[in-house]
Amino acid sequence: MVFNKTTVEKSDLDYIHKKAKQEFNILSGNSVLFTGANGFLGYYFIKSILAWNNSNPKKKIIVYALDLFPKNVPSWLSQKRDDLKIIKADITKYKPKSGEVFDYIIHAASIASPVFYRQFPVETIYANVLGLINILEYMREKRQVKGLLFFSSSEIYGDPTAENIPTPETYRGNVSCTGPRACYDESKRFGETLCVNFARVYNLPIKIARPFNNYGPGLKITDGRVISDFANDILQNKNISLLSQGSPTRTFCYITDAIIGYIKVLIRGKFAESYNIGVEEPEILMIELANKMRGIAIKQFGYSGKIIMKKSKDKNYLTDSPNRRCPQIIKAKKNLDYKPEVSINEGLTKTLLWYKQSLSLRDKKNYK
Repeated sequence: MVFNKTTVEKSDLDYIHKKAKQEFNILSGNSVLFTGANGFLGYYFIKSILAWNNSNPKKKIIVYALDLFPKNVPSWLSQKRDDLKIIKADITKYKPKSGEVFDYIIHAASIASPVFYRQFPVETIYANVLGLINILEYMREKRQVKGLLFFSSSEIYGDPTAENIPTPETYRGNVSCTGPRACYDESKRFGETLCVNFARVYNLPIKIARPFNNYGPGLKITDGRVISDFANDILQNKNISLLSQGSPTRTFCYITDAIIGYIKVLIRGKFAESYNIGVEEPEILMIELANKMRGIAIKQFGYSGKIIMKKSKDKNYLTDSPNRRCPQIIKAKKNLDYKPEVSINEGLTKTLLWYKQSLSLRDKKNYK
């Protein structure tokens, strides 16, 4: 298949529906509050629900998409549909209005990019702690919510010791509580503590997902994470800037496999338990990632740039950044029937093609 933005998204949504059909059937006829709807995870999560509704109009899943939306609501969320409700609100202060009743809640409201949460540490803590408390109190008071999915992070593990790679859910972490990344890492850790205790004390159906390096359509090219940074350089036909020696390693999980995992956690996960969602292999060096993306770009776009090593202007860019990040996903495989299948080459190819064809007219003026 020759991919463009439309075919990338269609094939991705079809894949999500096929592999999470049972879970979508359970969600059908229910309402879902998605906080942080304008973020990376909201893009395919909400699109997959709306596409499901198109094929199953008799039992639609009603989506309440909540975000601050500091400017305009993005075009993909501006559709006039009876199954999509936009809520412009701060999650730390939001109180549901009459008629806003939720069967499921997906709490993804957070600043997730290290570049931006280091710039806005207090706001990051507020979203991860106060925003979550607000949601948990709603659940405790109303009692009708069938399931809450809290997005934690693989960052709660900090920089794992060698014997804890791949990292299991039982690993307790090696995290700085005062470093430049602590606002995110520690507030996610405390978020898990809140979830577990509310679930146990009030018998609430709360489940926790720990994402491991997701990427793909919906991740803003200006996000500041490594794949979007490399794509940004490629699409400007600039050299790929590697802001390290290229030795840290990661595994990368394409967004479709990630979304399937999260839906399975929401529907099938056990109360007060956490699940790693990602892929166990390949664990690749950052220099290998740069070379993979460069090779794909040469083939797809005639890219002519090289890979160069530079030092970030941000003095804290690498501070407390883990040397390795690789999950153990035995628990999700066994308990949720989670089977990620998209290869790194397929995922990166789709991602670069999607980026190239998704740039707004305003952005294109900056891509000479």
